[in-house]
Amino acid sequence: MTRSDTDDAYELTVTRSFIAQHYLTVPDPGPEGDVHSHHFTVELRFSGPSLGEYGYLVDIDAVDAILDDLEDRYRDELLNDLPEFEGRNPSIEHFARLFGDRVAEALADPTPTGLTVRIWEDDVSWASHSRRLHG
Repeated sequence: MTRSDTDDAYELTVTRSFIAQHYLTVPDPGPEGDVHSHHFTVELRFSGPSLGEYGYLVDIDAVDAILDDLEDRYRDELLNDLPEFEGRNPSIEHFARLFGDRVAEALADPTPTGLTVRIWEDDVSWASHSRRLHG
C-alpha cells in the first residue's frame, strides 16, 4: 500500500510537571473531597499534516514559553479557587480541557492543526482533551 501526502501527519509532544492542589466537589467524594496535592504532568501533543517555513510543526521554544506562563498560573494553587473552575468539579478531565483552552489562545503558530492535552495526576491516572486548532 502506498501512502499519499494527505496521509502524512507530524506530531510533537512537550511535557511539563508541577504540583497543584484540588478537592472534588461531587457527592460522597471520600478522601478526594479534602484538599490534596497532585504532582501533575501535562503533555501537549501537537499534530498537523505539514511543517512550517523552518521545518517545524511548532516551535518548541514558543511552547515552552506558553507552558512557563501556565505553570506559573497553576503551580502551588488550589484549582477550586481559580475562576476557570468556578461551578465545576476540578476533575483532571476539566483541567485538560481548560488547560487546552489557554494553550490554544496563546499559540501564535498556524502550522499545527490539532492539539491533545493529556494530564497525569499520578503514575497510573490521566485524562485528555483533543481539539482542532485554527479553524
